[in-house]
Amino acid sequence: MSKSVEIQVLEKIKRSPRGTLFFVDSFAKITNTKAANKALERLVKSGELERVAQGIYVRPVIDDYIGKVLPSIEEIAVAIAKRDRATIIPTGSYAMYKLGLTTQVPLNIVFYSDTSARKIKIGKQTITFKKASSKNLAFVGEISTLAIQALRTIGKDQATAEEIKQIKEILKNENPKHFQHDLQLAPVWIRKLIADNE
Repeated sequence: MSKSVEIQVLEKIKRSPRGTLFFVDSFAKITNTKAANKALERLVKSGELERVAQGIYVRPVIDDYIGKVLPSIEEIAVAIAKRDRATIIPTGSYAMYKLGLTTQVPLNIVFYSDTSARKIKIGKQTITFKKASSKNLAFVGEISTLAIQALRTIGKDQATAEEIKQIKEILKNENPKHFQHDLQLAPVWIRKLIADNE
């Protein structure tokens, strides 16, 4: 007798490390969308899986002290981007949070993306993908990208001396080639603020 769809789905999930995110279409080689959906729903009911958002599932990491550890909002955004073969860049208050300019985790995390604009609800938080121009997605350095996006959010002439100092300090960890590349894409006022970071 052939294995049930549910068993095949679970076997595929168990072949990946805990914490790996799965989408309904991750099982396209096993079955159709409708059957995959049903199998995933049953696996959530039996406690094998957690549903983190509409159509997104995970077999959580189990920590000895805190129990189930679900993927971070950024891990979910990255997994969605990978599935859609999309480029994404953190923006706004999330870029500031990642740089340590604020300790407040934003409830609405915004990414520039080259795919269609949409919102995905993850618990109390929301991931927003904003359609952006190719220039806004051409940054290559992880740190310089965050620094430029954070300064854009703070606004021209609004950054405090402390914030500028902190950003410059963090930028010292960026690959110099990446930094120079990204500097050329930044607005002139941001370039002036951080250009002397050699």
